[in-house]
Amino acid sequence: MTSISAEESALVERAIARVEAATGVQIVAAIVPRSDVYPELPWRAFALGASLAGLVALVVDVARPDWLTAQGLLMQTLAILAGGALAGIAAARLDPFARIFLGAARATGEARQCAESLFLTRELFATPRRDAVLMMVSDFERRVVIVPDVLCREKVASAEWESVVARMTPLLRTSKVAEAFIAGLDAMHPLLIGKGFAPSVDGTRNVLADTLLHENRP
Repeated sequence: MTSISAEESALVERAIARVEAATGVQIVAAIVPRSDVYPELPWRAFALGASLAGLVALVVDVARPDWLTAQGLLMQTLAILAGGALAGIAAARLDPFARIFLGAARATGEARQCAESLFLTRELFATPRRDAVLMMVSDFERRVVIVPDVLCREKVASAEWESVVARMTPLLRTSKVAEAFIAGLDAMHPLLIGKGFAPSVDGTRNVLADTLLHENRP
C-alpha cells in the first residue's frame, strides 16, 4: 500500500475543513489498501507464466529435437511449473504485477461496491441535512470513488462528480495520494459553491470528523 505520512494526512484534513467551512457539506475522505482480495489474480499469473515457459520449451524442442529424452521432458515439465509458480508468487506479493491481471471494469466495480459499503457501515447517511460526501481512494485498484448523500446527489450531476475524480486520478497513478485528495477537494470547493451550498445558518454541527480514514478492507 502507498504510504501517507501524518503530515500529509494533516494537510488533507485541513483541506476538508476548509471546504466544509465554505460549503456546509460534510466531507469524509478515506483510503483503503484494496477493495477486494482478488483470489483469481495469482492463478491468472500462474497460467501466463506456465504458458510462456511452455512456449520456450516448444522452441527448444523444435531447435534441438535430439534433446527429446525422458529426462529432458521431465526438466521441461518442471520448468513450466516453476515458471507458473514464480509468476503466481509475484502476483501475490507485487501489486504492480498483479494489476496486469485485473480488468478495468472489475477494478471499477469492486471499488464502487467497497465505497458504498463504507458509506453505510460508517453511517454517513446520518447527517441532519443528508449532505455527506464520501471521497474514497482504493490504492491497489488506483481508483477514486465519490459517494454523495441525497442532498448532494440531487444538486450535483454524476458527470460533475466524475470531473472531480478526473482531477485526482493522474496523481493517484503516480502514488501521490495526499496530493490527489487535495486536488479533488480543490475541485469540489467551487463546484459545491456553484450549486448553492453554503454554511448552515441553523446551528447544525459537524457530526462527521475530518480525520482521514484508513480502512483495512476487505
